[in-house]
Amino acid sequence: MLGLRGVALARGLRAGVSAWLRGSSCRALGLAHTASAPRSGDWRSPASPQSHGRPLSLSAAAVVSSAPRPLQPYLRLMRLDKPIGTWLLYLPCTWSIGLAAEQGCFPDWYMLSLFGAGAILMRGAGCTINDMWDCDYDKKVTRTANRPIAAGDISIFQSFVFLGGQLTLALGILLCLNYYSIALGAASLLLVITYPLMKRITYWPQLALGLTFNWGTLLGWSAIKGSCDPSVCLPLYFSGVMWTLIYDTIYAHQDKRDDALIGLKSTALRFQENTKQWLSGFSVAMMGALSLVGLNSDQTAPYYAALATVGAHLAHQIYTLDIHKPEDCWDKFTSNRTIGIIIFLGIVFGNLWKEKKIDETKTNKDSKIEN
Repeated sequence: MLGLRGVALARGLRAGVSAWLRGSSCRALGLAHTASAPRSGDWRSPASPQSHGRPLSLSAAAVVSSAPRPLQPYLRLMRLDKPIGTWLLYLPCTWSIGLAAEQGCFPDWYMLSLFGAGAILMRGAGCTINDMWDCDYDKKVTRTANRPIAAGDISIFQSFVFLGGQLTLALGILLCLNYYSIALGAASLLLVITYPLMKRITYWPQLALGLTFNWGTLLGWSAIKGSCDPSVCLPLYFSGVMWTLIYDTIYAHQDKRDDALIGLKSTALRFQENTKQWLSGFSVAMMGALSLVGLNSDQTAPYYAALATVGAHLAHQIYTLDIHKPEDCWDKFTSNRTIGIIIFLGIVFGNLWKEKKIDETKTNKDSKIEN
């Protein structure tokens, strides 16, 4: 009798658990469907696959989706759910901080952290300014129609107040640096404000973006050294500008049809079917400038090994690029984060290798003296 009751009880429990699981599954799928609704942002894939039914995700988009609902439009306005732009703004800063480190030493971790926070804030401020300028255009482009201002989730006034908050926090970070760097950082604000307008007046807005996004190559060095060394900083800045022309031209091919219809300009429309030839030229210029940086900063084998890897990456990226497929343009665009990381690692290990060379030189001198 007890055995029969135990069997009946077990069956009842299984039935209850199954019913609960079915209900939870339906609720989870419903929540996942809501969270996976298309979100707009700067530098995003036009056809990003959405994951359904995943209970936990540490992706930037998932973090933004889990934030309080009134806060989400502001986080999307600063593109916190699309961190690729922050990476591409931050990585040139890491290059110059790494190059400015003492021989045989790692980069200054405090400065790397400070510039990381600054990159998040300034990229967010740049996106806010961009959306305030372009809200009427964004409504006419499929990829950008759901951006917070264009969609009416945030008003222009609210955006302006939010922009003031971001710039105030960024100023607080800038004031942690030396006076030279404060003045240099303040000088970049004009570029931040005006570059979103360039797509209206020139086919080279990507050049304006490059001048803006790579300002950190100057600022990172001056934050460590107290001033800029033109022999290192200028070719490094130039290489970053060439890099931006590469990846943002690829990015612009996603929107070239809409841009042509509404009268906006870009290097994608300027180059058209000659895009690969132009990208190849920019790549050669970028690699040449980075080689000059290595020579002027006494870089070692790991740095040049990283450059060789970057050159191969760029060659493959350009050769396999299909400018008529937005998905492929997005994939190629995002792969540039890997390029930036490889350059940074090459700088770090190249600098550490200098200590080994110094030790070997001292050993050779000591042995000659003894002999």
